[in-house]
Amino acid sequence: MTVDPFVLVLFGARGDLARRMLFPSIYRLAAAGHLPEDYAIIGSGRSAPDSIDAFRDSVRTGLSESVDDLDDGVVDTLLQRLSFQTASADDGSDLASAVDGARSDVGADAQTVIYLSVPPTAMESMIAMLGREGLADGARMIIEKPFGTDLDSSRALDATVSSVTDEDRVYRIDHFLGKEAVQNILALRFANAILESAWNSDHVESVQIDVPEDLGLEGRGSFYESTGCFRDMVTTHLCQVLGFVAMERPETVDADALREAKAAVFQAMRPLDPNRVVFGQFDGYRDDDDVADDSQVETFVALEAFVDNDRWRGVPFYLRTGKALADNRRTVTVTFRTPPSPFPGAAPQPDQLALELSETPLATLVLNVKRPGPDTTVEPLGAHLELARTEHEDDALDAYERLLLDVMRGDQTLFARGDEVDRLWQVCQPVLDHPPSVQPYQKGSWGPESALRLPGPRGWRLPDA
Repeated sequence: MTVDPFVLVLFGARGDLARRMLFPSIYRLAAAGHLPEDYAIIGSGRSAPDSIDAFRDSVRTGLSESVDDLDDGVVDTLLQRLSFQTASADDGSDLASAVDGARSDVGADAQTVIYLSVPPTAMESMIAMLGREGLADGARMIIEKPFGTDLDSSRALDATVSSVTDEDRVYRIDHFLGKEAVQNILALRFANAILESAWNSDHVESVQIDVPEDLGLEGRGSFYESTGCFRDMVTTHLCQVLGFVAMERPETVDADALREAKAAVFQAMRPLDPNRVVFGQFDGYRDDDDVADDSQVETFVALEAFVDNDRWRGVPFYLRTGKALADNRRTVTVTFRTPPSPFPGAAPQPDQLALELSETPLATLVLNVKRPGPDTTVEPLGAHLELARTEHEDDALDAYERLLLDVMRGDQTLFARGDEVDRLWQVCQPVLDHPPSVQPYQKGSWGPESALRLPGPRGWRLPDA
């Protein structure tokens, strides 16, 4: 599918996300030939760089830090198409003029794409400005998570969005859904009868979605103070992965069918029980200059969730994520029920399928096999499966590359729909209304002790046995 000429307006163009993710992704798309011949990028923010050359130099420096073997020709072409125009929630007239000028240069039929990488507190007022200035008219609007900070703010944001544009032009971005490994969940389920036939409460004992991070704040203290781990990770990334794991088979994998199937999962989710949620804060978090000395903000969350439909009723979904933990992983583990065993000795361990949602997706299938020797006893053994052929490795796109390209193509398949977001806030709101007390944990550990006990005797799959 070709990409039409476009003008990309990037709010937050001097921020960390743009430097580490967005500009490198745009560069890689250009280097791979995925971008059209004619396009323009207008960076924007409340304050201007010292000069356009200084702005371009900072983008070049960021690319050199993120991309190996930069092609200077591709970088030069990209930077030539890059400009900057200040704008605020109170005044976007100069930006509107800059967009009109860029559209004239690129072509009258150019698609306008607006990327809002701004704090949640600024999102609603910035979108209202886009409406007043006419910038939202006919534009595709990318909104970074979190989509509000609770149910009420999310609904207020959605009302503002709806007042300036239509739902089919809104792209609520969650970069987890852009990962090849997350999309592979659908292929493994729906293209393999051996898995799909067992993907239900008759055969599945529990599901774990485990996303520990070994890094600490890395300069994001002020962001965490305003957002916290629960809003940052659970209401978005982890629940979206749960939607892929738990959905019914869609008729097709287009935007309408896939998002309808995912929304049905969220509709069936039971509102979270705060008594089955653990909040933690790593020792040393309050030492950060941007963190309050008495902060009660959580840097760790573990919880139990349920999907109350015929397929999953009674099966617990355990979600865990946090900062400064013992490993950096993204793992979905499906634990199957253990059938009655005729073999002597202890009961066999349950079969497990563990999916590593890494850049190189892997799966581990743990089955019981006979232990070599004179006795007929069994033991668990894991078989590792590569989920991508080596000859296709270079075809994979990073998450933001894939999602940006989808926006340019007008494909909403991997983006959250408004009703999905609203329902997830309904599911999560009881925890915001009655948050559990924040428990301390050591850096490099697996979180508070109560979180380790949450899944019961089987515990968490990570760390690997």
